[in-house]
Amino acid sequence: MSDSSPEVTVLYFAGASTATGTSSERVRLSSPGPQPLSSLSSLLLSLHPGAGLEHVLRTCQWSVDAEMVEDPDSVLLKGGEEVAVIPPVSGG
Repeated sequence: MSDSSPEVTVLYFAGASTATGTSSERVRLSSPGPQPLSSLSSLLLSLHPGAGLEHVLRTCQWSVDAEMVEDPDSVLLKGGEEVAVIPPVSGG
């Protein structure tokens, strides 16, 4: 039986890129049906255990297909999306 779970492309910026050691990766979602964006955090943490990503994800902003997301529970990932993890930016 083949795994029919959809994939998304995750883009990592700043501290998220440092924690994961990459700027992007393809991630297979945990089930074939649509999933809330908010469920992606635990999946990313399982792919990068002990990398310090938990702190970054707690304070990050998300974008899906270049649109900023206000409420990660309200956005459903169906596969094929480009999801960006954007840590807080400090200016000076």
